[in-house]
Amino acid sequence: MPHGDITHIDIPVADLGAATEFYEALFGWTITAPPGFAGYPMWQAPNEVSGGGLAPRSEGFTQPRSYVEVDSIDDTLAQIQERGGTIVRGKEEITATSWWAVFRDPDGNIMGLYEGVTDV
Repeated sequence: MPHGDITHIDIPVADLGAATEFYEALFGWTITAPPGFAGYPMWQAPNEVSGGGLAPRSEGFTQPRSYVEVDSIDDTLAQIQERGGTIVRGKEEITATSWWAVFRDPDGNIMGLYEGVTDV
């Protein structure tokens, strides 16, 4: 995906099983837990473009969170701070070729970042 596209949406839930049943029935989403991501089932919309995860609700994670694809998380985190935003969770590895981070914009909105290499 190009820099700036919404690439993933996490939905915080209290009961993964109930949420899976709800969203599969309501929207026709396919929801599966990929290998290595126990407790974090991933949802895929019928358009096969939109997707995300059902993540356990926790303190500080009570609302859906969109993740934006970026060319470089490191560069984007620096720009966020330069422009008045704050880092909530620094760059963390997902796989050997993908990373994520979370920031708060100057208005207090919390968003995520995703950087991934798909042609390895």
